[in-house]
Parts: sequence; C-alpha cells; structure tokens
Amino acid sequence: MQVTAIIPARFASTRFPGKPLAPLLGKPMIQWVYERTGRSRLVDRVLVATDDLRIAETVRGFGGEAVMTRSDHPSGTDRLAEVAGRLKSDIVVNVQGDEPLIEPAMIDCAVAPLAADAGIPMGTLKSPVENWEDYHNPNVVKVVTDGLGFALYFSRAPIPHRRDGDGGSSLAALSAYRHIGLYVYRRKFLLTFAGLAPTLLEQTEKLEQLRALEHGYRIRVVETTLASHGVDTPEDLARVEALMRREGF
Repeated sequence: MQVTAIIPARFASTRFPGKPLAPLLGKPMIQWVYERTGRSRLVDRVLVATDDLRIAETVRGFGGEAVMTRSDHPSGTDRLAEVAGRLKSDIVVNVQGDEPLIEPAMIDCAVAPLAADAGIPMGTLKSPVENWEDYHNPNVVKVVTDGLGFALYFSRAPIPHRRDGDGGSSLAALSAYRHIGLYVYRRKFLLTFAGLAPTLLEQTEKLEQLRALEHGYRIRVVETTLASHGVDTPEDLARVEALMRREGF
C-alpha cells in the first residue's frame, strides 16, 4: 500500500497573491506544509503540484519534490487528479497548501480507514464546533455523519438544526461538527471523481465533496480534536506566525 500526499499550490490568489511563497519564520509557507506533511507515519511520498515555476523552483530549492501541472484547472481536486494519473500509488492525500501547522497525526487519522478497508473510496476529517458563532458562520462548513462515521451531508448552514430552537442546549448536545478540508482518496476513485459532472447540491452550497455523495459514493469522516489553522489572508499569516512564536517553532 503506497500513500502519496499531494499539495496543490497556486501563485494567483484574489485575497493573497503569492501565498505559498509568503515568508513564515524564515521559510516560505509551502515549506512548512511540505515538511510537516512528510512527518506523517503513513505517507510514503510528498509532492507539490503547481502551475507556477516560482513555486516549483522554491520547493526544489529546499529539497522537495514538485511537479508542474496545467494552468486551466477549475479546482485543486482537478490539479490533484492530473498528478494522480501519473502515479502508481494506492492512496492519494490532498493536503491544503495554506495549512502551515498541519498536524502529521491528522493525516494519519484520515488515511487509516482507507488503508484498513479497500471498500472505502474517500475520507476526510471533522472536529467539534467550539462556539455558536462558528455554528452559524457560512464560511465554517459543517458535517453530519451516520452511526458508522460516513458523511450524510456537508453544509454551510448550521446542521444539525434543532427544531425547537437552541435555547439551553449545548453544541455538544447537538453533535455539531465542522469539516476539516483534508481529503484522502483511493487513487482510482479520485480519477473517477474528477470526471463526474458537477451536481445541484454541490453548485448550491459551493462544496465539491457533495458531488461524491450525490453520485452515491461514501465518505468516511474521522473525528479529531487537533486544530487546523488555515491562511487565507495576510492577516491570517500574521496570526499564525504569532501562534508559532508563542509555541516555540
């Protein structure tokens, strides 16, 4: 069983151009993501997939492996699939390039179910929603799962919704979970998934993972208490850098 982690990285970004190369405690952010991903016990190989030579040269400069892709991909998943088509790996992990504090253990948690059960095509992570603001925030994607840990639905809306109102209830009582955007795919399924037509719910919620559910595929969702610290803006970068300084990175 070979597991390859692929980090899609674009230079162009509306909110933060050049984000993968933004300096963070003396290293480009993509290097932090690459090195921490490489510490996963279950990952055999780490690649950066990019359409920008500046990113590729930076990755190769710190000893990493980068592969060039087409520049016309509508999503990171399509970029991932282009690279996966050239690989022989059994499992492919999609690690977001804007997660410089990605915990290696999070990757292992997401990979483990697919490594143990060949019938699972796709996996991801969830963590408890910590406050009511996040529960009602459409930018915080929520997920509900069945009794076996497979996704029933992902939404920007506050799910599950208590019919009689939230009064007096706790988020723990609601079993409210946020989705963490780290994905694990069986390679053959990833190639199939990238070729599926976009679906109504996917387009309505702007959540690509709903395409898999609408086409009848199951997604295993593993709970974790480990934190995720994404960087979308220069302000986020400053916040993460301050956190890293406090924690002695």
